[in-house]
Amino acid sequence: MFEQSQIQEYKEAFTIIDQNRDGIISKDDLRDVLATMGQLNTSNEELEAMVKEASGPINFTVFLTMFGEKLKGADPEDVIVSAFKVLDPEAAGFIKKEFLEELLTTQCDRFTTEEMTNLWAAFPPDVAGNVDYKNICYVITHGEDKDDA
Repeated sequence: MFEQSQIQEYKEAFTIIDQNRDGIISKDDLRDVLATMGQLNTSNEELEAMVKEASGPINFTVFLTMFGEKLKGADPEDVIVSAFKVLDPEAAGFIKKEFLEELLTTQCDRFTTEEMTNLWAAFPPDVAGNVDYKNICYVITHGEDKDDA
């Protein structure tokens, strides 16, 4: 299901989330890790819903299985690329940053300023303001930059 390098990355993520290092991710662990990321107002109900996504205690095996199930439901890379191509009629392989930002902040599930800042930090446009959407699609479906693979 996962390559060894991916398993190691998930193990590192699990270790970060498991704040009390007991081998189980609890509501308190989630609350603590979300607080370190600036999410200070997460309700008990939201935390409970997160924990209840698992059928029992969230140890590393369950954590890995949950990620596998989530990724299995993700669209294949070619489907996501095709969606971006609709926004790229010249088939240049990129979209202008301003155009993409306008779409992401004004349509459907709107991105916040912080989410846009994070997006541009992860996928910086080139000097001409172009965003390589194929790289974004690759990371969405594979979890790492092509250059890192």
